[in-house]
Parts: sequence; structure tokens; C-alpha cells
Amino acid sequence: MRTLNILISDIELDKFGIKKDTISFSEFVDLVSKELTRQTLNRCIELAEKYGLDKMTLAQIKKGVKAIRKNAKGRN
Repeated sequence: MRTLNILISDIELDKFGIKKDTISFSEFVDLVSKELTRQTLNRCIELAEKYGLDKMTLAQIKKGVKAIRKNAKGRN
């Protein structure tokens, strides 16, 4: 096994929830993946709020999906 040294600030350590000085690569990838997923989810929520999608009912969403699918079938 090889060792890889990565410089990371205290802020980033806290942000990623890294508590130890030494972690495995898989742990590191998992932590980074979770943080990127969290950031992506927050961006999706922001966009949903910006465009009013967060206020749509399930019935409205289903209706919109059906309309898009119907339109897509007509293009083939």
C-alpha cells in the first residue's frame, strides 16, 4: 500500500467531517462524495424554489410528466 499526502485546511476538515489525521482513500472518497451530493441537493432545492417547482402538487407533477412523455412520443 502507498501513502498519499493531501493538504487540507481546518475549514475543509470541518466541512467534510474529517476527525482523524489518517483515513483510507475509500473513506476520503466517501466523505467527498457525500459533500458533493449535499451541495448538489442544495442547488436543486434553490432552483426548485426559484422556478416555483417546490410548490407543485404531486398531481401537477404527474400531469407535467405525462405531457412531456406524450410530446416526446410524437417526435419519433
